[in-house]
Amino acid sequence: MNALSRSATLRRASRSTVAILFVLALLPGPAAAQIARPLQPEPASGRTEKTLAHAREYMVAAANPLAVEAGLRMLAEGGTAMDAAIAAQLVLNLVEPHASGLGGGAFLLHYDARENATRAYDGRETAPAGADEQLFMRPDGKPMSFQQAVTGGRAVGVPGLARLLELAHRRHGKLPWRRLFEPAIALAEQGYPMTARVHHLLGRVTGLDRDPAARALFFDADGDPKAVGTLLRNPSFAATLRILARDGADAFYRGEIARDIVTAVREHPSNPGTLTEADLAHYTVREVAPLCGPYRVFRICGMPPSSSGGIAVLQMLGMLSHFDLASVRPDSSQAAHLLAEVGRLAFADRNRYVADDRFVSVPVRGLLDPGYVRQRAQAIQPERSMGKAQAGTPPGADVALADDPMDEASGTSHLSIVDGQGNAVSMTTTIESFFGARIMARGFLLNNQLTDFNFSPSQDGRPVANRVEPGKRPRSSMAPTLVFDADGKLHMVVGSPGGSLIIGYVLKTLVATLDWKLDIQAAIDLPNVTSRNAATELERGTQAETLEATLAAMGHPVRVIDMTSGVHGIVRAEHGWTGGADPRREGVARGR
Repeated sequence: MNALSRSATLRRASRSTVAILFVLALLPGPAAAQIARPLQPEPASGRTEKTLAHAREYMVAAANPLAVEAGLRMLAEGGTAMDAAIAAQLVLNLVEPHASGLGGGAFLLHYDARENATRAYDGRETAPAGADEQLFMRPDGKPMSFQQAVTGGRAVGVPGLARLLELAHRRHGKLPWRRLFEPAIALAEQGYPMTARVHHLLGRVTGLDRDPAARALFFDADGDPKAVGTLLRNPSFAATLRILARDGADAFYRGEIARDIVTAVREHPSNPGTLTEADLAHYTVREVAPLCGPYRVFRICGMPPSSSGGIAVLQMLGMLSHFDLASVRPDSSQAAHLLAEVGRLAFADRNRYVADDRFVSVPVRGLLDPGYVRQRAQAIQPERSMGKAQAGTPPGADVALADDPMDEASGTSHLSIVDGQGNAVSMTTTIESFFGARIMARGFLLNNQLTDFNFSPSQDGRPVANRVEPGKRPRSSMAPTLVFDADGKLHMVVGSPGGSLIIGYVLKTLVATLDWKLDIQAAIDLPNVTSRNAATELERGTQAETLEATLAAMGHPVRVIDMTSGVHGIVRAEHGWTGGADPRREGVARGR
């Protein structure tokens, strides 16, 4: 980037910063003066260095300062971590529209400090009743390309977020439901700034400008993305929020909002879908047992299926427990080698066995069986890559299933929150690809979550676990995570967006904090290195690139790629909490 380009980027980012500070002043709430802080400018791409955050009482780490501010205000008013999560998520729908919102779903872990209990909620989207295993197959018997499938109503699943937030508030909230909507309503009506990241992504996405409502909101008269710092107003979304604040989630799944969602999906001009009002009315959130397992002296809890994230993270940690990681340098080729090899093994199993466990028998216990995990770890050679790993045969596995190496797109966000009573929320939330299905209804974008299914229902005559079926949840890699210490106390709250790379991002952060004893910000800052059972992937523009030749000599097929993680984490400190936010995105960690 030349000096002129850097100057222009900083001017755009500075305008965005000024606009955010202006908007913060407009938001309702008594805590504005004590919480608002100056913000660093953020360029359209690249890193913005973050510093370790400290707090004595409570903390919020999320993908945008306005969302963090909304969460902090709920906590300042005596709200719980769940109250803060709902307020922050509603603001993220506005300011990070490419990543999450009411048109999508989420996985949520909640820790209740008084009961010393962890609960897990699966708010994943479901396939409509009219979707079947031929959904993404062309008339010639071949699967569609991702681009053919993603834009339009075909890939829209039944959104789960609104029902999830209401259920979680009923179980774990304290403030009035209506109050949680006020920050997002104020921003939608009074205006919020176009950020550098959203502007950058708008310049790369295809198909969004063909939706009239999206075009009016995000693009200027010439069809270009509106300038960084431009105040955007979304009165349609404000009206939707007012209805939900007054009438609850039933108003989303029945009535006029549901009808408008169905119309947008079924009447898409080029790629209509099958979603019906009955599909919306019948949606339910799954409350499931969290998936927990040991690592060193710690206990790690994550999500069970329909996400593969919890299984894969626990499998990889279990394999790494057989190695002395504390003696390995974080920036070394040996560290990269081990992270990549456990990734290969975990993804080989994931791609064969993991899907929605209401439709497929997922051998969760077998995949995490200590003897099986030890056997998998023994396949790792200290100085040589195994190349492509094969799926194992864990106890209870269905050996008739075929491999399914489907990837996931990265339209996802994550927030980590701890309140003043020690309750915590780790929630990863998504509309799947950037800007979802590129359809807007009632001021929010709809998901394209069905593209997380395997497009082909079978491989070599054998069924794949993650094939499309009516009512099924597509497999995810989202990995919201809670860590408990040897005394059973909450130690860490963490997660990340990033499609199937999420698993590697979360693993790196856990290893860096638990084995290498880095603070949470330093752990997040570390270059990303992983493997999804293909290439060993090294983060472009980081120190990891210098490992390419050494890893190649060890037999690793190496690929240097952009790895824009969005890790947000909170760790217990001697006198409170420390927090970190990913320098690759616009998020912050703040508290009091």
